[in-house]
Amino acid sequence: MDLYIISFSSFILAAAQKNFLHISRAHDHEPRCYFSPNEGLNRYCISKLYNLNKLSRYVVAKSELAGAGTPDASYSLSEVKLSSKVRGVCFYAVTAIAAISLIGFMIVAHPFVLLFDRYRRKAQHFVAKLWAAATVAPFFKIEYEGLENLPSHDAPAVYVSNHQSFLDIYTLLTLGRSFKFISKTAIFLFPIIGWAMSMMGTIPLKRMDSRSQLECLKRCMDLIGNGASVFFFPEGTRSKDGKLGDFKKGAFSVAAKTRVPVVPITLIGTGGIMPAGMEGVVNSGSVKVIIHKPIKETDPEILRQIARNTILDTLKLRC
Repeated sequence: MDLYIISFSSFILAAAQKNFLHISRAHDHEPRCYFSPNEGLNRYCISKLYNLNKLSRYVVAKSELAGAGTPDASYSLSEVKLSSKVRGVCFYAVTAIAAISLIGFMIVAHPFVLLFDRYRRKAQHFVAKLWAAATVAPFFKIEYEGLENLPSHDAPAVYVSNHQSFLDIYTLLTLGRSFKFISKTAIFLFPIIGWAMSMMGTIPLKRMDSRSQLECLKRCMDLIGNGASVFFFPEGTRSKDGKLGDFKKGAFSVAAKTRVPVVPITLIGTGGIMPAGMEGVVNSGSVKVIIHKPIKETDPEILRQIARNTILDTLKLRC
């Protein structure tokens, strides 16, 4: 059941002026407003108002589709926000403790990794998997579908996925594949996390810098040529509204030139748990990871279209 929060009294006033929102006073002397059924939805909200231009600190909001649901199912916005913020604080505490506990193993192993596994760096990715799994386990469950579609550990490929949340990285690391992410150069400056990213072989990228973008693509092709895999979020950034954005061609050009398969992955649920722009909040929920069959084509545009349509169709079907 979808939940909608009316944030501004100006929205209510505008809706009333357009005759699709009707305001009346309920038996509890609180203003109650209803959306007209002609709009396709029957929604109501109960709120205490200081005046017509201000909302009180306490708001109860509820959304009903086609008349379903009951008023008792409404919830306190302040209570939900508090619990989500508490979970957010706990999440970062857990991930920090896990990172501090495990970074030593990475540092000790790194000289041997550079000597014997310079490109894949399986040992470092195994530690990263432990860190990600330890972090998310107390907060949400991950369900996997299509694991049989994953290429073998030693087979290079280009992995692509939709991007909804900061949690996408944690979720994908739990797959245990040694693919190299692409990250903004600024992230490498963070202690511990930046060190771990460097030791894992994460590829730095300066946004809006064409030279950096070319170097990034060349680095990806070099890694694939040496047996490693790379991971792209082809939308380029996290979705603010949950809708799948356009896919950029970079990932698919790399796959076409190196003649390796593209493995599309659909992530469902991460955006609801930690929405983009709300990284201090961790809501309750679960995550599903769907690995699709690898795509083999020599035309990057065809690869791009097939990969995007695969993920888009899955999101439409499952969400």
